[in-house]
Amino acid sequence: MSFKAAAVQMCSGVDPVKNAAAMARLVREAAAQGATYVQTPEMTGMLQRDRTAARAVLADEAHDIIVKTGSELARELGIHMHVGSSAIALADGKIANRGFLFGPDGKILNRYDKIHMFDVDLDNGESWRESAAYTAGSEARVLSLPFAEMGFAICYDVRFPALFRAQAVAGAEVMTVPAAFTKQTGEAHWEILLRARAIENGVFVIAAAQAGRHEDGRETFGHSMIIDPWGTVLASAGATGEAVIVAEIDPSAVKAAHDKIPNLRNGREFSVERIAGAIAGGVAA
Repeated sequence: MSFKAAAVQMCSGVDPVKNAAAMARLVREAAAQGATYVQTPEMTGMLQRDRTAARAVLADEAHDIIVKTGSELARELGIHMHVGSSAIALADGKIANRGFLFGPDGKILNRYDKIHMFDVDLDNGESWRESAAYTAGSEARVLSLPFAEMGFAICYDVRFPALFRAQAVAGAEVMTVPAAFTKQTGEAHWEILLRARAIENGVFVIAAAQAGRHEDGRETFGHSMIIDPWGTVLASAGATGEAVIVAEIDPSAVKAAHDKIPNLRNGREFSVERIAGAIAGGVAA
């Protein structure tokens, strides 16, 4: 059974209330275009580099305005509403980078905490240490929905193909990658990584992104995308500003891709041997 999916591109600021209002406006636009599954970007609720200022407005899951608004939108519009992620205050003082999928009744069907922390130093001077504030997730899930088997990832997770392969082997037909990719890394790797994850696993990839210059000074890459199991980009957005992209998702295309290239079935166990060094004419015994 095919369905219409939407990826909502945003430029979230530092005020969760304003971001919730922007999310609601764009999600309603997506639903008006016929989307029954709608995904928003990573950190829909707030992009704020000042961690002291961020903590001052963070809420736990029960009181988070993005969680509340996501639930209300799902119920109002009768859709599967995927908040790509929001910063959720935890009892131990740390934060979860947590995504939520709401069913048409507004209830939470799945939570996913970003597993891989973005701890990097880029050559343009940007330095990020997510692990200093965020608690990494440790559990991947494949969720059975009426229209597809869905796997979950967030942003930096896309650089870890083992996560996607494990979900594909478990039956995932659609992989979700909401993100706030930096401009520098996005220009270099965003599209090729998303298409690679789709091709090597024979799955659809839906990736809603943050885009443009944000209130906290960072710049994100945008280019939200929906990609089919053969690696074809079905829909994409621009580099900056809000957008809604929509594409028809036919899960039967996943089986067709697996029948053509059955690499999930053809995978084999193997060992890795590290060779100490080389000698003239060959390798050391």
